[in-house]
Amino acid sequence: MTCEEYLSNMKPGYIVDGGSEEHLVMHELSQRALKITMELNNKYHTKEEIIQLMSELTGQKIDESFGMFPPFYTDCGRNIHIGKNVFINAGCKFQDQGGIYIEDGVLIGHNAVLATINHMEDPEKRAGMIFQPIHIEKKCGLEQM
Repeated sequence: MTCEEYLSNMKPGYIVDGGSEEHLVMHELSQRALKITMELNNKYHTKEEIIQLMSELTGQKIDESFGMFPPFYTDCGRNIHIGKNVFINAGCKFQDQGGIYIEDGVLIGHNAVLATINHMEDPEKRAGMIFQPIHIEKKCGLEQM
C-alpha cells in the first residue's frame, strides 16, 4: 500500500485494525515524520528553512507567509494542510492521520494538541483506531484550554 492510497482511505469514521497493512504504513509515516521533526526541533532554522522542512513533512508547498516557533511534533505529517498567514507557536503536537485542515489566518497557541485518532472502545478491538478530521476555519485562534 502506498502513502497516497493510505491517505485516501483516511476518511471520517474509517477504522484501521492493529497489525493491518494500513497500520504498518502508519508506522512508516511516523518514522519519516520523526526524522524530519528531529531536524526541525534540534537546531536553529531560519523562517525559510522552517517552511522548507514543513513542506517536506506535509508533502505540500507551504506558503512563504507561514510562521512557526519550534518545537513541533507530529506522528504523520502527510495529512496536515496549511493555508496562508498561519502561525503555529511552540510545543504543538499534531496527530494528523485523520486530517488536519488549517485555513488562512489561523493562529495556534503554545502547546496545542490536535488529535484525529481514537482507539476502539471494545476491549477486544482496542488496537483498532478510528479517524476523524479537524478543520480550523479562517482567522480562528486556537489556544490551550
